[in-house]
Amino acid sequence: MADFLASMAASSRLRADEARAKLGGAELERRARNAPTPPLLSLSDSGFDLIAEAKLAGPSQRRITRRPPAALAVELAGSGAVALSILTEPAVFAGALSHLEAASRSVSVPTMRKDFLVDPIQVLEARAAGASGTLLIARLLDPALLAEMTDLTLSLGMFALVEVFEASDLDVASTVFDREILVGVNARDLATLEVSSERHAEIFPSLPAHLPAVAESGVVAPSDARRVAELGYRLALVGTSLTRNPDPAAAARALIEAGRATMAGSPS
Repeated sequence: MADFLASMAASSRLRADEARAKLGGAELERRARNAPTPPLLSLSDSGFDLIAEAKLAGPSQRRITRRPPAALAVELAGSGAVALSILTEPAVFAGALSHLEAASRSVSVPTMRKDFLVDPIQVLEARAAGASGTLLIARLLDPALLAEMTDLTLSLGMFALVEVFEASDLDVASTVFDREILVGVNARDLATLEVSSERHAEIFPSLPAHLPAVAESGVVAPSDARRVAELGYRLALVGTSLTRNPDPAAAARALIEAGRATMAGSPS
């Protein structure tokens, strides 16, 4: 495991332990199961969708925006994005569960907790905060734990996006390919934190054809949306380029339109 991911996993375990000590698993499960039913993820018939991300900072760009994530989520909700990804990791991404709570209250679009989740209690936290989905990173989890956290996510009425970085991660991820999930390919190199868009093309042929594939990182411009759509990706998850844009909703719409035009076989 690359140093960056290892450090994120270690801090995530501490946060999970703190949540368990503060509230306990039983109380968090009660809150999660009593929370209002989340909006359902519903992919469009167009063949291409966008998960738009609201975040304050990133591992390579550091501080990206001063706009509150909930305000950014409201802007992005009007773009046609199928879901909103909300960062909750505090040390590097300046995220917080309160950002997820505020965004979930402010929009009718499904929200997803994006973090380095390593414990089922963090799935309960996500649902209690109003999330409709969770991001699960295959490399952080062994097969049994990934299956447990995926099943818990689905049992709470949420969607699961299972993320891989390299083909070797599919050994773990494949244990949940019989569930109705999304499978994401993150093009970021975990050692250098640089993005290699070629990774989307390299790994796509190994992905299960029956599950929607999500291109993560490296989708910045409409040309990138066209590229991943041509490869066969059903969705793209885009954060930094939208967050930095003075009109994030317009930028998101341009990506969606480019991907859908490609799927329809027409120029954009």
